[in-house]
Amino acid sequence: MSDALNELGAHIELKRPDCVLGWSVAHGELSVEVTPASIVGLVDFLKGDANCRFSTLVDITAVDYPDRAKRFEVVYHFLSMYQNHRIRLRAAIRDDEMMPSITDIHPSANWFEREVFDMFGILFSGHPDLRRILTDYGFRGHPLRKDFPTTGYTEVRYDEAAKRVVYEPVSLVQEYRQFDFMSPWEGAQYILPGDEKGTK
Repeated sequence: MSDALNELGAHIELKRPDCVLGWSVAHGELSVEVTPASIVGLVDFLKGDANCRFSTLVDITAVDYPDRAKRFEVVYHFLSMYQNHRIRLRAAIRDDEMMPSITDIHPSANWFEREVFDMFGILFSGHPDLRRILTDYGFRGHPLRKDFPTTGYTEVRYDEAAKRVVYEPVSLVQEYRQFDFMSPWEGAQYILPGDEKGTK
């Protein structure tokens, strides 16, 4: 299998050197690093080329690396049922860059790109209807970014007295707890409340 994937990676790099920055085979999967501006052309090639025929878009997602200059990696997964291969495309972009939409080639990319926009705030140029898909209309921020607070900004709940859904700033009912992960039965150097009862 890895020989076939190595041949496929070399074939893609040979045919589309303008798109491919690098490729590797690891854990039985082919990963290709691509330039963001050429993603549409490469996806079109992968779908139509006789050696590839990646006709099924499996998923589009992203990864946030806040310390990198190119903060986000947009990740595409495709399946070729004809060749029995999978491929992963990765395109690194800055926070202020846009990714070209591939909805003209794969209409199923519509909701995937909306999800990536909703969760990470990445904009897709040429998308027919780029709006939130998982969060509420008035939602602030993008939950899968590393700088998004774990508590969020607002709390949504049903108010029984008002008989409607209300939005309120998040208020924690208790402070964050600091956990000591040493087992209290094996070497903890402090006395837990209630331990004194066991000595009598």
